[in-house]
Amino acid sequence: MSAEPDSWRTSFPCTRAEAEAIDAAEVPLDAVLMTTEEVEDDREHWRLDAYTDAEPDAALLAALRALVPSAGDIEPEIVALTPEDWVALSQEGLEPIREGRFVVHTSAHPVEPPAGGRAFLIDAGRAFGTGHHATTSGCLAMLDRMADRRFAKVIDIGTGTGLLAFAAAELWPEAEIIATDIDPHAVDVTRENGGRNGIKPIELIVADGALSDTIAAHAPYDLLIANILAGPLVSMAPEVAAIADAGASIVLAGLLETQREQVVAAFQGCGCTLEEVDRRGDWTILRLTAGTTRYVPTTPPNPKGRDGWALDI
Repeated sequence: MSAEPDSWRTSFPCTRAEAEAIDAAEVPLDAVLMTTEEVEDDREHWRLDAYTDAEPDAALLAALRALVPSAGDIEPEIVALTPEDWVALSQEGLEPIREGRFVVHTSAHPVEPPAGGRAFLIDAGRAFGTGHHATTSGCLAMLDRMADRRFAKVIDIGTGTGLLAFAAAELWPEAEIIATDIDPHAVDVTRENGGRNGIKPIELIVADGALSDTIAAHAPYDLLIANILAGPLVSMAPEVAAIADAGASIVLAGLLETQREQVVAAFQGCGCTLEEVDRRGDWTILRLTAGTTRYVPTTPPNPKGRDGWALDI
């Protein structure tokens, strides 16, 4: 006996420009929206997926079509999903990835850890960050290149599945590690993944960016990681810089190469200096150094641009 559908996926083709606009905006729809690169480094071949609890009606289809005018009259693909479908979809095509000393794999593709390295089991699901997207794998590589440094306090803002926080815990076992996310479910997933991978205790916080009394109480941090999206990174630059210790390392990702200038400018405005750029196709990972004195914001946090930041990739 087959299971009854418990959700629906509606898919339209779109362009990268449309995908960027969707990711950066607060779209008032009763649906979870995801955009995906169909062909690597191709501006025209992207996809919009909308996940809903009920079969999409004409009004929702019209609203989705309005987001992707390049789709023209193309009929959407509408698929009813069962719980079993989610398991299959989450693992489909996710071969192990290798970055430096790290290997990341799913349950469907178990691997042995490399000599002197570390394997992480991260199954795909409702939280983002399996390592298979260029932003997350690029952050892993960036952290691996920093292995000879010493850090005492590390914070991973927008942790998703917890993968980057786990990598930091592996590289700097004596450090205090904090992982945060705006999505309580992502924090639960990180806790589960930490136990599954035998990670040392990590403090987990549900927070909007760095706006949390608990985060502030632990500041300053000498390594800050934020793999989010360009708009939120620009908006959050002052609050992230404010919790960074003087001379701290800041790793940023989730931005396209075309967005690099505005993200760098936002952090330079808070006294940070760009040190390294790792470009992976259209995506860019940045490493910056905080100023020689701790940054003190002069204005209240700006909510503009924060919308959708939990849609990290």
